Amino acid sequence: MNIETSISDGSSKTETVLVTGAAGFVGHFVSLALLERGIDVIGVDNLNDYYPVTLKQARLDRLSAHAGFTFHCHDISDHAGLLALPSMNDVDVVIHLAAQAGVRYSLENPFVYAASNLVGHLSILELVRQSPKQPLLVYASSSSVYGANTKVPFSESDPVNSPVSLYAATKRADELMSESYARLYGMHQIGLRFFTVYGPWGRPDMAYWSFAEKILAGEPIKVFNHGKLERDFTYIDDVVAGVIATALQPMKPQGDVPHRIYNIGNNTPVQLMRFIEILEQAIGKKAHIQFEPMQPGDVHSTYADISAIVADYGFAPSTPLETGIPIFVDWFRAYSGKPAKS
Repeated sequence: MNIETSISDGSSKTETVLVTGAAGFVGHFVSLALLERGIDVIGVDNLNDYYPVTLKQARLDRLSAHAGFTFHCHDISDHAGLLALPSMNDVDVVIHLAAQAGVRYSLENPFVYAASNLVGHLSILELVRQSPKQPLLVYASSSSVYGANTKVPFSESDPVNSPVSLYAATKRADELMSESYARLYGMHQIGLRFFTVYGPWGRPDMAYWSFAEKILAGEPIKVFNHGKLERDFTYIDDVVAGVIATALQPMKPQGDVPHRIYNIGNNTPVQLMRFIEILEQAIGKKAHIQFEPMQPGDVHSTYADISAIVADYGFAPSTPLETGIPIFVDWFRAYSGKPAKS
């Protein structure tokens, strides 16, 4: 995959980066981009079975081909164990992407989210606070924090006090914990609100993956809110470019508290039915659609205002769905061995 290289990264002083969630979708590509820049990566992931561990291991196999990659299978919520891992005091930047993902899954397994997203985030904050190098912390938040916000596009200055899912509430809590640590200890931190990331090597629980799998198998797909939804789909290369820019360029503080939050999206929401149409064209098969009512915890629309990260870091998403979805479909066919049926 070609990662955006036009952003000046100032990475000459960055020798080692800790990436949590390194076996995850975004974490794997961020680690790969760092390694390709000659930066050593310490990857941490607990390899849980929320989706098949074989996919996570396949991502790790790609990373392990690089001499600069070191991996530790560890749960970040185990703080004492985290501190005891080798070289934790040697990192120049921490990119914290480990979390329990999924809005709907949070309705079924709430305590998993408390452990991974709340205790886990606190564990990383304490790791950074105690580190002699005081590394920059870049962490993953989510567009879910905007809840049922009807003002679009979503701006970082919008109120985010009405989450509609536990997952969203944990991500907002992470932002507040980071804000408090920035105020108390002067820790430099950047929170990134991701908007519907998609692409090759992605997550099987995401709609683009499950829809592709079912369309190829000739099975019906469930389309919620009768298709009256829209999402700001953001291709993985664009997301990685944004993460790398914020992690390797000097931070752009604003005011006295060294904590910033940025949206990372495509700035172009797409109607769900248009998304399905693009997927059908890439696969070469029509979907059998089963319309369903709105799911609890879901939102009608997401739309990122990216003006802040554009101004501060030169972020420039360049991959429309019409380009990204066919790339995903080609990869998915090769990975799953599921060619289109006649």
